[in-house]
Amino acid sequence: MDVKDKVIEIIAEQAVLDVSDVTMDSTLESLGIDSLGLVESIFAIEEAFDIQVPFNANDPSESDFDISSVATIIAGVENLVAEQS
Repeated sequence: MDVKDKVIEIIAEQAVLDVSDVTMDSTLESLGIDSLGLVESIFAIEEAFDIQVPFNANDPSESDFDISSVATIIAGVENLVAEQS
């Protein structure tokens, strides 16, 4: 399973949706993921890929990690995974 599929699976799980309901241009808001769901998603992503996501839940706008859409989240995770290897 590649990064994209795993991230979509994690987001779908948090949103209690089918994987097919999560598109690359979906926003977390459009999927019904609130701030707690976002934090849980970040933790799940960190655990799944053994990475540290530079995200400040207390001040998301100050984070270097773009959570504006599923596509930007996947791109960010791919970059973090690549940096680690």
